Amino acid sequence: MKLSTILTAASLLQCGTTQNTPSSGDTTLNGTFGYAGPHNLRYDTGSYGPPVEEYHYFYDQWPIGLAISKTGRVFTCYTRGIYAYTLGEVVNQSAETAYPSLQLNTPPGGLYSESNGIQFGSSLQDYFISVQALFITPDDTLWVLDTGRPTINESQAPSMPYAVPGGPKLVAINLSNNSITRTYTFPSNIHYPDSYFNDLRFDQRKNITESGGGVAYLVDSSNEGRNGFIILDLGTGESWRMLNQHKSVLRVQEDIPSYNGLPFYLRETGMGVGFQQEGLDELELGLWGDVLYYSPLTSNTLYSIPTSYLLSNPSTSPIASKLAMDNVHNLGQRGGNANGFASDSIGNIYMLMPSSNAIYIWNSTISQAVPFVRDPRIIWPDSANIGFDGYIYWNVNQLPYQPNWNEGVDWRVKPGVMLRCKLPVRAGKNMNLG
Repeated sequence: MKLSTILTAASLLQCGTTQNTPSSGDTTLNGTFGYAGPHNLRYDTGSYGPPVEEYHYFYDQWPIGLAISKTGRVFTCYTRGIYAYTLGEVVNQSAETAYPSLQLNTPPGGLYSESNGIQFGSSLQDYFISVQALFITPDDTLWVLDTGRPTINESQAPSMPYAVPGGPKLVAINLSNNSITRTYTFPSNIHYPDSYFNDLRFDQRKNITESGGGVAYLVDSSNEGRNGFIILDLGTGESWRMLNQHKSVLRVQEDIPSYNGLPFYLRETGMGVGFQQEGLDELELGLWGDVLYYSPLTSNTLYSIPTSYLLSNPSTSPIASKLAMDNVHNLGQRGGNANGFASDSIGNIYMLMPSSNAIYIWNSTISQAVPFVRDPRIIWPDSANIGFDGYIYWNVNQLPYQPNWNEGVDWRVKPGVMLRCKLPVRAGKNMNLG
């Protein structure tokens, strides 16, 4: 006889909200257990929380980012080399198409060029090169973050061209007519040739900048190690770097995570056994935009900083950089490395936890990480998006099994998948920052 005891969805929903805080000693929140066999032996079922739905299947290209519009349109992006397009829109449950068009995903002259044996990404600001992240603001604008640095070695050995101004960019698209309304580019002293755009968040309130246009917070996660935030004034187009190479944004040396019960070492072609090199990776704004939460990919530690310290341009405020570095807060460990954040309308910060096949919530009321959802299908959750419909969506792309990390051998099995589940009670998309 088999008896199962499962944490109810209601109990997990409650523990994930800022209004309902669990006891810090409540160990029943750590997992879901079943009992099997003649001795009723306890085992881990690998799941808890609200039911997880399979929303979309990726049979063609492995996804990275995603965004859901007010009307339910679903957009995805794919970092490339050899992919036909890097920005797409879902057309049915198992297919996507280039967006806004295949032409805009096909830079004339190719994705990169070569000069004196050195490779450089395309500088064409009117075409998409290699899109890493997407975001839809409350006004239903689709924002597209292009690294300008495609992977260009089809043998799966690590190879990435240097960025050239014009290639790395932030693009705004009006979804009512699918037209590009503005493109922001970055000078080489802000986005370095070896920088790598990873993620983005927005505060579009008019009162936070003199221009009245709001700001974008952008992550430079470069494996070359010059990590930091790039702040963009959306009104003027001016940009500046903050927390540049601060210890809170740098990689943790020799980090060895576990995925699906296996210790993970990086095995790049021709490089031997090594360690993940990525620093700053995920970021998220608090409910009112006054706090920015962030973390390196290789760190178990969550950090935060009041955003007021990021909004002064060091070129006009000589002590701005020092003040920012002096006001970083170490919030402690959260139970594993994270890969991507999201937030909702009641202040929850959702943390994608690939080592646990789970999503945790950072509950700022009790300064603790609490469980939200766990499922065996969550094999590397790569990006998450809070929809306008009461769901959280996230892509699963089996990234630890990609050839770049496994001596050129592709251990992934298609399809990739977009999963979703209901948000906690009373939670929705945060509309305060638009």
